[in-house]
Amino acid sequence: MKTVWGEQLHPASVLQEYPRPQLVRGSYENLNGFWDYAITKTDARPDTWDGRILVPFSPEAELSGVNRTLHPGEMLWYRRMLAVPAIAAGQRLLLHIGSCDQRAKIFCNGQYVLEHIGGYTAFSADLTAFLRPGDNELIVQARDDLETSQLSRGKQSSKRGGIWYTPQSGIWQTVWCEWVPDNHIKAIRYTPDLITNQLLYQVQAKAPAGAIVRLSLHGEAVTESIADEKGFGALDIPPEMLRLWSPESPTLYDVDVTLGEDHVTSYAAMRSIGVGEDEDGVPRLLLNGRPYFQNGVLDQGYFPDGLYTAPSDDAMVFDIQLMKDMGFNMLRKHIKIEPLRWYYHCDRLGMLVWQDMINGGGKYNLLTISAPLITGIHHKDNNYKKFSRTDAMARASYYTELTEMIAQLYSCPCICAWVAFNEGWGQFDAANAAAYIQKLDHTRIIDHASGWHDQKIGKLQSLHVYFRPYHFKPDKLHRAVALTEFGGYTLAVPGHTWGEKRFGYKGFRDSASLGEAFRKLYETQIIPAKEQGLCACVYTQLSDVEDELNGFVTYDRKTVKLPKSLVREISLQLRK
Repeated sequence: MKTVWGEQLHPASVLQEYPRPQLVRGSYENLNGFWDYAITKTDARPDTWDGRILVPFSPEAELSGVNRTLHPGEMLWYRRMLAVPAIAAGQRLLLHIGSCDQRAKIFCNGQYVLEHIGGYTAFSADLTAFLRPGDNELIVQARDDLETSQLSRGKQSSKRGGIWYTPQSGIWQTVWCEWVPDNHIKAIRYTPDLITNQLLYQVQAKAPAGAIVRLSLHGEAVTESIADEKGFGALDIPPEMLRLWSPESPTLYDVDVTLGEDHVTSYAAMRSIGVGEDEDGVPRLLLNGRPYFQNGVLDQGYFPDGLYTAPSDDAMVFDIQLMKDMGFNMLRKHIKIEPLRWYYHCDRLGMLVWQDMINGGGKYNLLTISAPLITGIHHKDNNYKKFSRTDAMARASYYTELTEMIAQLYSCPCICAWVAFNEGWGQFDAANAAAYIQKLDHTRIIDHASGWHDQKIGKLQSLHVYFRPYHFKPDKLHRAVALTEFGGYTLAVPGHTWGEKRFGYKGFRDSASLGEAFRKLYETQIIPAKEQGLCACVYTQLSDVEDELNGFVTYDRKTVKLPKSLVREISLQLRK
C-alpha cells in the first residue's frame, strides 16, 4: 500500500531537503540513498552483504526495498563509501543521523567511533580523526530489541494489532554530513520574553564568546547582539518590529549567526505559553498572555509505505495543512518524535504541538493500564513492577532521551506542551519527571500523565474519554482541564484499508453518517464543555493507521473522509 508520494519516489533524490532548518550551513552533503545492508545473528561484522537498502527507510518499510523484520538479538548493518578530499587544517567532518532505532554504533574505516542509545533522537559523530583522503568506509550497526528490553519503543509491537503497529528498525531519518571549523556552532537555544520584548539566546559552541547574532524580518534588519563568554545574549526588538507568533499569524524572524569562520542561518519567533485564569476565574491555557482554546487532533505520524518515515517533505506538509484547512490549531504528536522539518512546517504554517515522550518499559499489565478506565482508580506510579518499569538502566535511559528530546525541540515555536507519560504505558515517578522537565524548560505546559494515573500535581488535568459522553467537571485542584483524547469514530473506505481487520471506537457506514455524528459530538459535548471551562481537546485522529480506521484521511492519504468545509465550520465555533 503506497501513498502518492511513495509512488513518485525516486531513489536518487530521497528527502534531500536540509534536515535542520534552525541551524543551516552551506557545507551540506545528503547521504540518503542506497547503502549495502546485512542482518546477522552476531556482533561480528558481516563478510558478505545481503543487498541494498534505501536509506532512510527501515528494512520493514516497503520503500526500503528490503521488506525484512529485524528481530531481537539480531544486528542490522549498513555500509557506504564516503569520498573525502584533502582535509584542510582546522576543519572537522561531522556525521549526523536524524534517528536510528534502537541502538546505533558508528564505525569509520574499521574503527569504532561512538554508540547512541535511543531510537527517536538525533545524534552526531566527529569522523575527522578516522578519515583518510579518498574513499572512506562508513558503517552503521543497529540493534532493536523491541519489547525484550525496557527501552523506549513507542507504539511498535512484535504482535501488532489494534492500537499497536508494525515494528520498524534502524535508520529512519535523514543521514548527512557537513564540514565545520574546529570552533563551530553546535546549537542555538531561543527563549522569547514578552515582558521585555527580547529574544534571549544561547549560542552553544566550544568557545561561543563573540558570536554575532543578527535578527531580521522579511528582509529588513531588526537588531543584532554579541554573545558573551558563555554564549548568552539578548536581542532587543523595537515595538514597531514586534510580531507575536500564533496559529493565526505564524510570524518567524530570520536569524543569522557568525562565530569566527562558522556561519549559520536560523529562525525564531516571539510568543509565550502558560496557564492562567480568565476574567471569570476559570483556569485556561494562555497564548501570548491571553486565554486561547486549543482545538487539536491526535497525530501518530505513520505512513503505510515508509512507516515512521514520511516518503517526502510534501507528505509531512499535507498532513499539517489538511488539519489547518479543517480549522484545527493544534496537533498532539503521539508517541513519536518527528524530523525537525516537520516542526519547521508547523512553525511556518501555524500549528501548535503537544509533544509526547516515547513510552518504554516491559510488557504492560492490562489491569494497571485499564484500571482508571474501568474503575476510575488512579494508582501511585512508584510501584515499578505494577507499571512494568523494573529495569533501572531503562529508567535512566528515559531521562537521557527526555533530555535529548527537549534540547532538540526547545527552540521550535510550535511546541506548547510536553507530555511525560500516556495512559500509564511504562509510567514511573511522573511527579519527578514533571519536575525535571520544569527545570529543563519552564516556558511550556507539562502534561505529566495523559489520560489516567493522574498523580494530582501540576497545572493541568489531562483526560481521555471514549465509549461514553463527555461532561465537563472542574478539576478539584483548580487545574486547567484538557480532553487529550476522545472520538475515534471509524469509517472504512473500500480500496484504501491496510488489511482485513478493523479497529475503532464507534463505526459508521458512510461519510454522511460519520459527518452527522461528528457534528453532534462537538455541538452537544465539546462546544458546551469549552464554555464551561474545558481549555483544550484532541480528537482521535489525523489518519488511519494499519487496523485503526478512525482518521480524517485514509492511511494512504488518498481519500479525505469528511468534507473539509464541514469540519472547519464546526472547528470555528470553538474560536468564538
